[in-house]
Amino acid sequence: MDRYDRGFRRQSTAPIKVGDVVEVTIEAVGEKGDGLAKISGFVLFVPGVKQGDKVSVKVTRVLRSVGFAEVVSGDATSKKAADTSDEEGYTETEAAEEPRDSEDF
Repeated sequence: MDRYDRGFRRQSTAPIKVGDVVEVTIEAVGEKGDGLAKISGFVLFVPGVKQGDKVSVKVTRVLRSVGFAEVVSGDATSKKAADTSDEEGYTETEAAEEPRDSEDF
């Protein structure tokens, strides 16, 4: 037995990779409004969807235990709803909080 082996093995790689397009069913909606889907136990966060939506998503980022994807087709709300997701809303809020140019005073 390897000296670093603790008697259990975690999945060493995600079952998906960036750029993959997969069909998922949104199982739940997280605290920040993103949909949660699972692929072989691997959690994907998908903005702009509702629980129960069946959608095709394109994987945009993969971390060790979770991934992020965007809707490419399916019965998700509309493109407009995806555009107003928390992720983009956060960016707008962040941009609004940037320091203002003080030369106007």
